Amino acid sequence: MSKQTQGVALMLGGATANQIGAATAALAFPVLGPTGVVAVRQWVAAVVLFVIGRPRVRDFTARQWRPILGLAAVYATMNLTLYSAIDRIGLGLGVTLEFVGPLTIALAGSRRRTDLVCALAATAAVGVLTRPRPSTDYVGIGLALAAAACWAGYILLNRTIGRRLPGAQGSAAAAAVSGLAYVPVGVVVFVHHHPTLAALGAALTAGVLSSAVPLLADLLALRRVPARFFGVFMSVNPVLAALVGLVVLGQHLDALSWAAIVVIVAANATACRVKGAEAGPVPSEPEEVPSGSDVGPGVAVDGRPERRARTRAGDRCPVPAHGLGHRAADPRRA
Repeated sequence: MSKQTQGVALMLGGATANQIGAATAALAFPVLGPTGVVAVRQWVAAVVLFVIGRPRVRDFTARQWRPILGLAAVYATMNLTLYSAIDRIGLGLGVTLEFVGPLTIALAGSRRRTDLVCALAATAAVGVLTRPRPSTDYVGIGLALAAAACWAGYILLNRTIGRRLPGAQGSAAAAAVSGLAYVPVGVVVFVHHHPTLAALGAALTAGVLSSAVPLLADLLALRRVPARFFGVFMSVNPVLAALVGLVVLGQHLDALSWAAIVVIVAANATACRVKGAEAGPVPSEPEEVPSGSDVGPGVAVDGRPERRARTRAGDRCPVPAHGLGHRAADPRRA
C-alpha cells in the first residue's frame, strides 16, 4: 500500500471516528445534556493534548498567554455551541453550518472569480438549509453558526500561536485551561442530572473517538500526504456527519438539504484547492520560543524536524485542515 493510500485511509478513518464520536455524544444528551457531555469531552481532550504537546506553561510570556487564553475560550465555546446545535437540529445540519466558519476565512478578502462563485454558492446553500419551515429551529441554527464563528476564531488564533510557540504547546495549554474551566461546570451538571454509567460511557467514548483517535490519525496522515490535499479531503466531513446521523441516530434530511450539503462541501474543497494552487509564499513571523525550552523552532509535535518548505498558503489552508496544518490540534477533536 502506497503512502498516499495510507494517508487517505487514515484521514477517512479519523474523520469517520470524529463523526461517530459526535453521534455517540448525542446518545448521552438525554441524561447529561450537551453541557455535561462537552465537559467530559473537554477533560479527555485536555489530557490527550497535554501529553502530546507537553507545554512548559511556567516559561510562557504574557505575549504568548494572550492568544492561548483566547483559544481556550474558543475551545470552551465551540463544542458547547456545536453539541447544543446537534441536539436541536441534528448532526448533519449542525456540522455543515459549522463549516461556514473556515469557508469564510478561506474566502475573506479574495478577489478571484472562482472564490466569488464559491461564496455565492455557499451562501445560497446556507439559505436552503435555513429556509423557513414549520419545523425550523432557529435557535439551533444560531448555535451552529456561533460554532462556525468560533471555528473561524480558532483558525486566526492558531496562526498567531503557531508563530509564537513551538510544536503543539499553545494548543495543549489552551485545552488544559478549557478543561479546568469545565470542572465546576461538570460538577454542577452531574449533581443535577445524576449521570448513569451508560451516559458516562457514551461521553467518554465520544471524547476518545472525537479527540484521541482523529488526532493520532491526522498526525500520521500528514506525514504521508501534503497538507493542502489533507484540507481538501477533510471537506467531506459534513457528508460523513449526515450519513452517520442517518445511520446511528435516524436523522433524515430531505433532498434539498442533501444538495445544499454537497454544494458547501464543493465550495470548501474548491476554495482550498485554488488557494493552494495559485497563492504565493506567506511571510511568517519568527517564532518566540519560551525561555528554558529545549524545543527550537521547526520542531513538530512528534519531535521530528518540521519541513520548512511547507510554507505556501495552500499548505496552511484554513478550510477544514483540522488544525495540524499549522502545528495545532483541531478544537473539534479537542
